[in-house]
Amino acid sequence: MKIALIGYGKMGRMIEEIALSRGHEIVSIIDIDNQQDFDSPAFRSADVAIEFTAPQAAYGNYLRAWEQGVKVVSGSTGWKKEHGDDVRRACTEDGKTLFWASNFSIGVAIFSAVNRYLAQLMNRFPQYDVELEETHHVHKLDHPSGTAITLAEEIVERLDRKEGWEEVSEERTLHSSLSKNLLSITSIRRGEVPGIHTIRYDSEADLITITHDAHNRRGFALGAVLAAEYTAQHTGLLTMKDLFDF
Repeated sequence: MKIALIGYGKMGRMIEEIALSRGHEIVSIIDIDNQQDFDSPAFRSADVAIEFTAPQAAYGNYLRAWEQGVKVVSGSTGWKKEHGDDVRRACTEDGKTLFWASNFSIGVAIFSAVNRYLAQLMNRFPQYDVELEETHHVHKLDHPSGTAITLAEEIVERLDRKEGWEEVSEERTLHSSLSKNLLSITSIRRGEVPGIHTIRYDSEADLITITHDAHNRRGFALGAVLAAEYTAQHTGLLTMKDLFDF
């Protein structure tokens, strides 16, 4: 498979290493200083472009890749509120392809499945209040993390007592969210932490906690390459739920 990389930071380099180890070819690498290469024959030859950049750049990168007839796999977050409807329309009505995930880690995919099941189960037990905490490295620009938002939306969809989510300050105490019908998300930025997501269900009697703690970025990079392999054979708006049926 021929892969183009959009964004060549730590993630881009790790994706390159894993893609090459799996027998794929990197035909184009686009970073901030060579944007003109979107229009190159090398980029157009790619079966899939894997995009990891900044929230403000992601949507424009999708458009430029699609203009060249290239499918996109993206882990960039922070763009959906402004451009989500346009991307959905492009993939469902205009024949474009985007595989998007807030987190490509296989472990997070499993964690997400556990989160959905636990929320469905806990809907029967209103004595438990729920909160979510995410910790990432200080270079991460958006907050809450895209993964935290995805996890929160999965909980809200299954808990009748929650109508939405809100971000709260790190200094607040448990159960001090502004509204009981909102799920609180605490975002912490510290050191070089790859990513920790913790969900807590607390009651007067006990506390139930599930956590995913990434040791490094390698799991994210492997998942992105697996997604690219899947995307090369599929079209439309794709997610981790398409890649992993659980």
